[in-house]
Amino acid sequence: MPEAFLMQLALAGYGLGAACVAIGPRHGRPVWPIVAAALAAALALHTLALATRWSALGHGPFTTLHEILSSNLWSLALVVVLAAWAVRDVRPALSIALLPLAVLAIWLIASDAGPGHMPPTYDTPLLYLHTLVGKIYLGLLLVAVALGALPWLVATRWGERLGVHAIPASRSDELAHRFAAFAFVFDTLMLIVGAVWAQDAWGRYWAWDPLESWAFASWLALAAALHARTTFRPGPAVFGVMLAGVFVLAFLTFFGVPFVSVAPHKGAV
Repeated sequence: MPEAFLMQLALAGYGLGAACVAIGPRHGRPVWPIVAAALAAALALHTLALATRWSALGHGPFTTLHEILSSNLWSLALVVVLAAWAVRDVRPALSIALLPLAVLAIWLIASDAGPGHMPPTYDTPLLYLHTLVGKIYLGLLLVAVALGALPWLVATRWGERLGVHAIPASRSDELAHRFAAFAFVFDTLMLIVGAVWAQDAWGRYWAWDPLESWAFASWLALAAALHARTTFRPGPAVFGVMLAGVFVLAFLTFFGVPFVSVAPHKGAV
């Protein structure tokens, strides 16, 4: 199937980009142009793979674990690359941001690529808006987490091996806060659009099913981290730990709850 071949090429491109991040600095080579080219090629191939599957099945990558992993790997990589392209000081954080992408890539390879069922309730423009803001939220949060982890990485041997250029901790903390704040905006929009969609489809804005509850918990956790940073002024490393906790919670919400819960999200019915 062309989709499978394109996906294999895309994964190879992601792997090449990650290898350049890990190996390039040790040899004194300029990393960013090579990484940017590899990831751009991978994203282009991944886009073709998603489009090929969409055309073959007649619906977007919204239903199965394989599709959700693939589309989120694509969107997270896109947000990370755009952030690193737009803000030079984000580039040292690539070595951290690529780790969750590697987890998704390995998981994607192991997942079942068979077609899924498209529920009638998914036939609405709200699906695309809800999905779009959700993916932007998770991507911005990943960038914030990677920046928040820089003070920890710089102080370790891994930081030396990866050639992480130490930007001032105050700068990485400021950028982490900004990306986290933008992530909070899109997280809020995701919940609002989801509630409107639920009212349109099932006649209720909120039902406290497992996915809704975990999504709200993730929103509260991010709000608490941002509030603590503004009110208590923790050090950059402490704020980084808080953001990492929020990301773990969000990751479990996106990729765990919908597939292990005994009371599935009603949108998937």
